[in-house]
Amino acid sequence: MAGMGLVVIMFFFGLAGGIVGRIKGSSFFMWFLVSGLIPFFGLLAAVCYRWDSRELRRQCPGCGRVLKLHDAVCMRCGYELEFPDVAVASEESMRQRLASAPRPG
Repeated sequence: MAGMGLVVIMFFFGLAGGIVGRIKGSSFFMWFLVSGLIPFFGLLAAVCYRWDSRELRRQCPGCGRVLKLHDAVCMRCGYELEFPDVAVASEESMRQRLASAPRPG
């Protein structure tokens, strides 16, 4: 019965880490495992991890898929990517532009 308290703590740290990771645009399941297996430090790592939605992006010249700027290989077509001269705006900045754009009507 004493071990059940640890399982509950690990579950809730995992849940919190998973939610934080998902909000930042990463995998819920990955951060659930990391935060659950290493309770305090896993959650701290999820909080300090970068925002994937704020990362600059680029377009694959092989298939046209939009990828993160730091990706070296396109996961769809296998094209090896060089560092681009021009980057595409991040997902978050595109959402802000659409939200602040005047609506027709």
